[in-house]
Amino acid sequence: MENRPAVAQTVTTYSSVTASLRKGARCVSMLLLYVLSYSITPAQTSAGDASTLEPRQLIDIPTAGMLNRGSFAFDADFFQNGGLGVALSAGALDRLSFGISYSGTGIIGNSSVRMQKLPGVNIKFRMIDESVAFPAIAIGFDSQGKEAYLDSTERFAIKSRGIYAVASKNYAVFGNFSIHGGVNMSMERNDGDKDMDIFVGAEKSLGRDISLVGEYDFAFNDNNNRAIGRNRGYFNLGMRWSFGGGFTLGFDLKNMFKNQDNIVTIGNRTMKLEYVRSF
Repeated sequence: MENRPAVAQTVTTYSSVTASLRKGARCVSMLLLYVLSYSITPAQTSAGDASTLEPRQLIDIPTAGMLNRGSFAFDADFFQNGGLGVALSAGALDRLSFGISYSGTGIIGNSSVRMQKLPGVNIKFRMIDESVAFPAIAIGFDSQGKEAYLDSTERFAIKSRGIYAVASKNYAVFGNFSIHGGVNMSMERNDGDKDMDIFVGAEKSLGRDISLVGEYDFAFNDNNNRAIGRNRGYFNLGMRWSFGGGFTLGFDLKNMFKNQDNIVTIGNRTMKLEYVRSF
């Protein structure tokens, strides 16, 4: 009984700190969107052997980066509950790429395997190439959500982007630095939340082989009716290691603001592997 005031004060302090972090992330996100149309010096954005490639996505958000014509990419995402998602993409033209993907939970471990109902498809077209004064702009469609598929509301834990438009700008700032921002309209609407969404992100190289990535999804389409979001948005952080031969390994901490009721730790720990090769 004597420790209750101290416990209450600790809880109040924690809530205040997390609220301040959320507000800070929103401010940084809006700033990134604002500066997308300004330039310092164009630069490549990925580290190591992938330095001639453009990042096609950060963690969960897309970028305006494209596969080169005549190249393909294989991506594998490992997430909680024994989850695995795989995707195969191809660069048909310098400005056009497409792909197919599929995922499920229980694939790793001894629990029951549960797969998504239909494979995901994606297509991306870059409308404008990056210049000194203007960002690259791409439009696309992606029906592949992230993490587990929820049969009750026919959606993924992290909704697919659906129809989207994204802008990306690269800078030379103590190495390579890129910022990205866009809007999207997901086709997953059976939870009753049909709003448009906004997302922003950034990548910063650390030497030749390592880069850090961060992103914030406002999740306006995941905070009403039967949606599972708690109106905090999805804040994700990650690291990428390009270790040669077209391989890139990534480690991520996702949902840092605990935007879902089933999240008990700060950050879902996930891993991804990317392999890019020319035909």
